Amino acid sequence: MRLTTNVLGIALAVMALPASAQVARQPSAYDLALAAGYKATITCGAVFVAGRNEAQIAADELAGIYPEYAAIVPTLTATIDQRSRAVSVPFAADLPPRIAIWSARTGCTTLPIGTPVQAVPAPASGTPGPAGPAPGMWPRGDALPNTALLPLEPVARAFDPMAYGRGTKTTGVVVVKANQIIAEQYAPGFGPFTAQRTWSVAKSMTGTLAGMAVLAGAVRVDQPVAIAAWADPRDPRRTITLDNLLRMASGLHSDTAGNRTDAIYFGGTGVQENVAQWPLEAKPGTRFRYANNDILLATLSIRTGLGEARYKFFPHTALFAKLGMRHSFAEADLRGDYILSSRVWTTARDLARFGQFYLNDGVWNGERLLPTGWVKYVTTPSGPQPPGDFGYGATFWLMNKSPGVPADTYSANGNRGQFVVIVPSRGIVIVRRGEDPGSFDIAKFTADVLSAVQ
Repeated sequence: MRLTTNVLGIALAVMALPASAQVARQPSAYDLALAAGYKATITCGAVFVAGRNEAQIAADELAGIYPEYAAIVPTLTATIDQRSRAVSVPFAADLPPRIAIWSARTGCTTLPIGTPVQAVPAPASGTPGPAGPAPGMWPRGDALPNTALLPLEPVARAFDPMAYGRGTKTTGVVVVKANQIIAEQYAPGFGPFTAQRTWSVAKSMTGTLAGMAVLAGAVRVDQPVAIAAWADPRDPRRTITLDNLLRMASGLHSDTAGNRTDAIYFGGTGVQENVAQWPLEAKPGTRFRYANNDILLATLSIRTGLGEARYKFFPHTALFAKLGMRHSFAEADLRGDYILSSRVWTTARDLARFGQFYLNDGVWNGERLLPTGWVKYVTTPSGPQPPGDFGYGATFWLMNKSPGVPADTYSANGNRGQFVVIVPSRGIVIVRRGEDPGSFDIAKFTADVLSAVQ
C-alpha cells in the first residue's frame, strides 16, 4: 500500500475492523468527554479563526472523523457564544460541558474535562474571524499579478473525490513556481483566507522553530533536551537529544500507533503533565516510531532554552509574522505550552509561504531566519527509517522514492489530507488542503502536477 500520509495509526486500524467489532463497545464517560472536546475544539477554531458556520463545519471539519467519535459527535450540541468567544458542548448530566475559548494571538484553548462554566475567563479582546487579504504583492501581500492562473488539469481533478483516493475531499490547492502562484482553486465554502487545522503539518513548523532557536543559540540538536520531569541524574531519558525527538527516534514507549494524544488535543490535559511520563523501551536513536509526544517534548525543550519571555509568542513572532502568515495561529494549553504536534490553524496561501521559505533556504525578505545548512539537516535521513514509500528527515517526509517525483522532493504531511510539497530542483511548492475521511495519494498528485507544469 502506498504511504500517502504521515498518519498510519489507529484510525485506519479501527476502520479495518468488521462493523460488528467497531460498534460492540458502548462509549464510556471518557469517550463522551473526548468527543465533546473534539466538537468544541474544532468548532471553536472553525468559527472564530476561519469564520465558518455550523452547517459548513458539520459537512466538512466534523465529517469523516476518527471512528470512535464519529457516531457520538453528531448527537452532541455545540453552543457558540459570540460574546464570550467560546464554544461549549454538554455531554453528561453530572459534569460541566466541554469548553474551548478563543484568543486573538493563540486561537482556541481547550479547557480540561470538568472545568466549571464560571471559571471561563472574560471575553478576549480582538476581532475573531479571517483577517482578509494583506496589502501588497505576493508573497509579502496577497495581490497577484494581472495574469491568468494556469488551468492545471491535475489541480481541477484533485477535487474529484475518487481521483486521488477513495472518497477524498479536497478543500484547496495552491501551486507556486518561481515565487509566484501559478494555480489556485478552492472548494465551495473555502478560499484564500479560510484557515484549517494543519494537523501534523505543525510538526514541520516545530522543526522550523527548532532551527530558529538553534540560530538564537538557545538549543543544540546534538545535546540532551532539558525536560524538568527527567531531572533526576539516574533517569535514562536524560540522554535523549533534540535530534532524536525531531527524527521520531526517542525510543520512548507510546500506547497507540501514531501515538494519539487525544487527552491533550481534545481533553484539555496539559502538555507537561502528559508527554514526559513515558518510559524508554528502545535506545534513543535506534528506532523510528512516529510519535506526537516526541514533537511536544521538543517544543518543551525549546521553551526551556528560550526562556519564558521569548517563548510566549514564539511561533507568531519568529515564524508567522516574519513570513507574513497573518492567518496562522498556534494553539496552546492552559499553561501556555504550544501544542505544536497538530494544533495550528492556517490557510493554503500561508502554507505556500512556508514552503517558499524552505525553497529560499531559510531566508525571507533578505533575512536569514534558519541556520545555514538547516534545510539540508531536516531533509537528510539519519538512522532508522519508517516502512513504506516515504523516508523521514527531521520533521519532514522525504519523497525520494516516488515515481515521477524528483529525488530531492520533501513534504510536510498532516491528517485529513494536509500537504506542503517542496521540490527544490523545480522551484515548485504544492499545497493541498483537505478534510479527507480517507487517504489522498500525494505522490501521484505531485507527479501529475509536475508533469503539467512546464
